[in-house]
Amino acid sequence: MFLDENRDIQKHRDRLPHWHQGGTLVFLTWRLTDSLPKAAVARILELREAWREQNPKPWSDSQAAEYNRRFILPLEDKLDDSHGYCVLRQQEVRRIVCDALHYFYQDRYELDAYVVMPNHVHILLLLNDQFPLKDVVHSLKSYTAKEINKLLGQGGKLWQRGYWDRLIRSEKQLNWTRSYIAKNPEKLKLGDYSLWHKERRPPA
Repeated sequence: MFLDENRDIQKHRDRLPHWHQGGTLVFLTWRLTDSLPKAAVARILELREAWREQNPKPWSDSQAAEYNRRFILPLEDKLDDSHGYCVLRQQEVRRIVCDALHYFYQDRYELDAYVVMPNHVHILLLLNDQFPLKDVVHSLKSYTAKEINKLLGQGGKLWQRGYWDRLIRSEKQLNWTRSYIAKNPEKLKLGDYSLWHKERRPPA
């Protein structure tokens, strides 16, 4: 369930480094193309890459916490400003994302929790050894982009290239992640807003 540094970790890179370890929980975020102001993001990413060079993985718990505080939470705060067109506010659009996540539930991965926000998606899932994370994410993003564009009568790029991911290391981190997902809609007073966890489905 948690990251085991003594087991094999599959690594690949698409601008950002990504790790996959079967049977391990992973926290994922991906976003719409217009969800963040480019100048602000560029500055955060520049600082992040410099920090990564000074702090190669695997990280200690304190390094992971520092990375989260300095580079992830600032981006999350900007996402929650609801920059861009926020097409995920529309119930029919959110439903496409929710249905896609559940389609391969208990086949390619185990869903633990997720929330669909106006311009981004947070997902906590348990990886399957036979389906690498990069393939799972590519399939979900490709399918939902096609269906959402069809629904909205538009073309072009919907999702920002790539995604952010973190393998869960401990019970403490798992509880924090579940709480973060659950509280995310509260920041914008969105109610349940397609919030899901294992005990309950999102509202219809």
